[in-house]
Amino acid sequence: MQPRARIRPVRSDDLDRLEEWRNDPDWSEFDWYGFRPPGELRRRFDATGLLAEDDGYLVVELTDGTVIGYVAWHAVYYGPPPTSRALNIGITIAPGQRGKGHGTEAQRLLAEYLFAVTRVERVEAGTDVDNLAEQRALEKAGFTREGVLRRAQFRNGAFHDLVLFSRVRGE
Repeated sequence: MQPRARIRPVRSDDLDRLEEWRNDPDWSEFDWYGFRPPGELRRRFDATGLLAEDDGYLVVELTDGTVIGYVAWHAVYYGPPPTSRALNIGITIAPGQRGKGHGTEAQRLLAEYLFAVTRVERVEAGTDVDNLAEQRALEKAGFTREGVLRRAQFRNGAFHDLVLFSRVRGE
């Protein structure tokens, strides 16, 4: 039986691997936004442990301890803060671990975690209109498709349309 995915806080010994993945244009077709400054995650880790309420990272690992990716979140606002704040999540899973349900499980766990430790009412995720696997994963994780955000994301030298999904507290 395949080990299941779980999420956990980032540890200091995870930082080099996470920074390497974030700076590898071949690691994820839909998660490459350009090179990031060396040590950026380490500086944030030293300040917040990468667990701030408005933004953060958690490691995705299998129950056998194998690290296979990460999930992240950041705040978005639909009116005056703090009452109109939502959290937008993202995920990156190692190429050899995709298509096994790990991303679905990690995103479901992340939404549950964020509802448990924050007062946010809405957790959302956007993904490229061509990323059909991620759209299926979000739906399986309990997210509802809301619509398309036209030319909302600049990545790889061009603007891309995103499909927006959400979960609200209690769903």
